[in-house]
Amino acid sequence: MAHKINSFSNGGFIEFDTGCFDKWCVYIQRPGSKRFAPSDVEYFKRLKEIGEKTGPQKIYDDFVVIYNRTTKNTDSKVFDLILSLSKFYNEDAEEVEQWFNVIYAGMIAEENKEGAILKKRIKRLGIHQVLIDGIAPKVAAVFSKGKKWHELDEIMKEKGF
Repeated sequence: MAHKINSFSNGGFIEFDTGCFDKWCVYIQRPGSKRFAPSDVEYFKRLKEIGEKTGPQKIYDDFVVIYNRTTKNTDSKVFDLILSLSKFYNEDAEEVEQWFNVIYAGMIAEENKEGAILKKRIKRLGIHQVLIDGIAPKVAAVFSKGKKWHELDEIMKEKGF
């Protein structure tokens, strides 16, 4: 059953609902559009493009602020923070607000995923690879597939998280 977790400044919203694997699938509803579950590739690609205008380090640093406040539960203060951070992206503010909401919800889902060892760190690895390491979004989105958790853990520790 769908559970709305936040509304966007443009009238859209984000929610958790049952997906292919569990009840933590993230969906967004844009005004006048159908609800959909965004893919890692989709938001990695757009954040990379926005980062080319604003600087990828800025987006990464803002992401880390959100990351550091992410737990297993939604927090309205984090959604307020996302709205505040996104305003600094000028014409891309609404889109950054949306994608930061999606990433935040995705990290909450990872924190709640049964059997997940790396939890929200897996999202940080993908964001770091795209924005800091310059890895293509399609490559970063599937980088962890087939790898052992301890191998990924080592890579993350080398990157400082």
